[in-house]
Amino acid sequence: MTTRKLRDIASVVRSKNAGPFELTFDVMFDDVEIYEKVKSSGVFTSELFQRLYRVEPHRVLSVHCFDPALSFKATIARSISSGTAGDSDVFGAQQHAPLLDVEVPWN
Repeated sequence: MTTRKLRDIASVVRSKNAGPFELTFDVMFDDVEIYEKVKSSGVFTSELFQRLYRVEPHRVLSVHCFDPALSFKATIARSISSGTAGDSDVFGAQQHAPLLDVEVPWN
């Protein structure tokens, strides 16, 4: 089975704060066929975010698709609140990088 990296098939992969205690991730597609293929692959799961961001299951707050926007959204609890001493990304805008290398089954 072949795979495609998310970076090569998504039109947008981004992260941002969802308040000071949560990060949210958006993965968007501009092609309905690609979106449906990714959706049917089942790659976007709570377990994916647990593994990529090394968080406990209860820290993955949601993972869902939004068909009208051809997108997936996930929210996780931040390990340190935004702006706290030791926070390396106040806006949460640099946290999407691990998603770029996610491999999607591609037949």
